[in-house]
Amino acid sequence: MDYETRVTTHRRALHQIPELSFQEYKTTEYIRSELEKLSIEYLSPLETATVVYLKGNSDKTIGFRADIDALPIIEETGVPFESTHPLAMHACGHDGHASILLTFAEWCKAQQNSNQLKHNVLLIFQPSEESNAGANALIKAFPFEDYNLEALFGVHLGPDTDEGVLLTKEGPLTASATEYRIRIKGRSAHVAEKETGANALGALSNIVNQIAQIQQYQLSGLNQNVIHIGKMDAGEAINTVASNGYLEGTIRTYSPEDLEVIKSQLNAIVESNDQIFGTTSTLSIAEGYPPVINPSSLLDLVEKSAASAGLALSLKAKPYLFGEDFSFYSTVTQTNFAFLGIKNTAKGYTSGLHTSTFNFDESVLVYGVQYFQEILNHLGE
Repeated sequence: MDYETRVTTHRRALHQIPELSFQEYKTTEYIRSELEKLSIEYLSPLETATVVYLKGNSDKTIGFRADIDALPIIEETGVPFESTHPLAMHACGHDGHASILLTFAEWCKAQQNSNQLKHNVLLIFQPSEESNAGANALIKAFPFEDYNLEALFGVHLGPDTDEGVLLTKEGPLTASATEYRIRIKGRSAHVAEKETGANALGALSNIVNQIAQIQQYQLSGLNQNVIHIGKMDAGEAINTVASNGYLEGTIRTYSPEDLEVIKSQLNAIVESNDQIFGTTSTLSIAEGYPPVINPSSLLDLVEKSAASAGLALSLKAKPYLFGEDFSFYSTVTQTNFAFLGIKNTAKGYTSGLHTSTFNFDESVLVYGVQYFQEILNHLGE
C-alpha cells in the first residue's frame, strides 16, 4: 500500500470540508463512503460518529481514536486545497488524525482478509473534540463494555515537536479544562443616592480579588492550577450604581481533587459577596474535560511501537495546560495519548495549533499509520 498517497489524498479531501463540532456531516459522509469502498462495516452510535470493529486472531481488542471536527477560523495558509467553508478550518490537525485512521483501517482490513490481523481492533472516528465533549457523548451512546478493550490509543499532531518524534509522558499530559460564569444582579440607583442601590460592580471587583486568592490559600503550592478570568462586564451609566455584572473564565488543573476545591471556593465567594453587597448572583460551571493521564502500564508498548515505526520517543518533562477530551476514554479502559511531531523549520511548518496558518507535510502522517500498526504487532509481548 502507498501510505503517503493514501494519507495525502484523505487529508486534502477532508481539509477542504472542515465542519464545527457535532456538525461534521460532509466529513462523516466522506469517512463512511471510504469505508464502504473497502467493504468495511461500521456503526453509527451518534449522527456524526463512526465506529469500526474488525475481528482479528486473538481475544484481545485494542482501540484507536481520531477526532474529526474543525474550528471557527478563517484559513490563511494559501494552499491549493484550502477550506471551501469560509468560516471553518482544520487548524488543529483533525483532518490529519482522521486520515491516519482511515489509512490504518484499510491496512487492518487487508490484514483481516489474509487472516493476519493479530488482534481485534476498534476504530473510532469521534466528533466534537473542540467543544461539547464529543468523547463523553460517544461513551454514553456506544457500548464500549461489550468489546473488552485491552487499551485505547490516540495521537495528535504536535507543531512544537520535530518531525520523526513521538512526544508523550507518564502521568498528566494535558490539563482539565472547565469553564465557569458568574452573573450578578444588583439594584440601580443614582450616584447621589448610592446607598440605596446594590452595587454589582463592587461585587464583581471583590469576586475578582477573591478568585486570585484561591490558589494562594486553598490549594497546595506543589500543585499547578490556573483559575483564569477571560471576560468581565458591569454597569450601565457613568453616574449610576451598576445593576448588572458578569464574569467568565476557565479553570486548568491536573488534579480532580483540586478542581473540586476550586468549584467549592467559587461558590463560597459568590454567596459571601451577595451577603456583603446585597446582590443576587448565580454561578454556573460547565462540565469540562478531565486531564489526560497516561498510565505507566502502556509506556513500554508505546516505546517499542514508536521505535519500530521509525519514530524517536521523547518524554515530555511537564504537561500541557490545554484540555483534550480523549481523557474521557480512561473511564472505559487504560489509554495512552501522544503527540506526533510535525515541526519543520526548513519547510516553514512552524505555526501553532488553532492558528490560521497551521499546516504540515502530509508525509509525517505515515508515521502515525505505522505507529498504530506496531502497537498491534507488539501488544502482548
